[in-house]
Amino acid sequence: MAKEESFLPKAGGYHNLITFKKAECIYHITYHFAYRFLSNKDRTIDQMVQAARSGKQNIVEGSVDSATSKEMEIRLTNVARGSLQELLQDYRDYLGKKQLEEWAIDDERRQRTKRLCRQHNDVAFL
Repeated sequence: MAKEESFLPKAGGYHNLITFKKAECIYHITYHFAYRFLSNKDRTIDQMVQAARSGKQNIVEGSVDSATSKEMEIRLTNVARGSLQELLQDYRDYLGKKQLEEWAIDDERRQRTKRLCRQHNDVAFL
């Protein structure tokens, strides 16, 4: 007997997605960064943490919704991407306020960090 195929593809396997794992790490790093380096009265704390959370959660929701709507999956993935771009700008604003320089693309520190991030996809590494 042939294996029976489902009309709807299986969905919700977001835990296995590299994008989810990276977004989860970004969320945890952002949470700790915001509460350590920003003033308690700074609204940026909430904005950064919520942008990081939104990036992660929209990947989850898009993965779950993918079984019934590829359009919704794409839309939520784009929302996640937008949230993470917003977060990136918040980090850049922080650097500017503190008169710190963003590492250039060819900076060895940036290259080492990228290699480290490629090797580790799990929050347990943090």
